[in-house]
Amino acid sequence: MSTAMNFGTKSFQPRPPDKGSFPLDHLGECKSFKEKFMKCLHNNNFENALCRNESKEYLECRMERKLMLQEPLEKLGFGDLTSGKSEAKK
Repeated sequence: MSTAMNFGTKSFQPRPPDKGSFPLDHLGECKSFKEKFMKCLHNNNFENALCRNESKEYLECRMERKLMLQEPLEKLGFGDLTSGKSEAKK
């Protein structure tokens, strides 16, 4: 009597991650940016407002390497740090 299950009948369909989740940087492509950001946080008693440039650079690295969805920096809260792009839209 065999009760073999047929696991091959359904195929797995990958889907993109939900907003707010993104792949880990397994290859360390943005490691230097992450370390720079973490060092800044440590040096500034973890006041993240003082490390916004480092945070922006880290997110730009992730977007350039397709580790997260490409988003306008203004939408990520860095409109004041972009080089004149947000002023041109006003």
